[in-house]
Amino acid sequence: MVQPIPAGLEGRIVPYLMVDGASAAIEFYQRAFDATESYRLEMPGGAIGHAEIVVNGATVFLADAPDSMEGDAANPVKLGGSSVMLHQYVADVDAATQQAVAAGATMLREPEDQFYGDRAALVADPFGHLWSLHSHVRDVSPDEIAAAMEAMRST
Repeated sequence: MVQPIPAGLEGRIVPYLMVDGASAAIEFYQRAFDATESYRLEMPGGAIGHAEIVVNGATVFLADAPDSMEGDAANPVKLGGSSVMLHQYVADVDAATQQAVAAGATMLREPEDQFYGDRAALVADPFGHLWSLHSHVRDVSPDEIAAAMEAMRST
């Protein structure tokens, strides 16, 4: 019997990235985030109609949506920005951020310890998508988080 939800995707929301240059994006994600490519459907002319990569155990779909594409989907460059961040926990946020920058990402926020217990950084990939990279560095109680938020409001 055919399963309505593919194995491994049960209960998950899968990001679907629209890019202008999906083949180059896959190569970037391999260098920047150690992604592995698991599927690629090339269209006539070489554009990628659908591809699947795995980043740190998470499946990410992507496809070509060049600036000239009409229709429902557009890439962040065409839209002038992205309203979505891809949040990823990594073992060493400093090393992961440097790897992404060395691969061609733009540093938007340097790694820094945050009041909620994570060390976090923000990079933009060359295709307009934002990646929020985090390492959890200390446990913080809800009361401590609330106090830190209140202190930030008063400054």
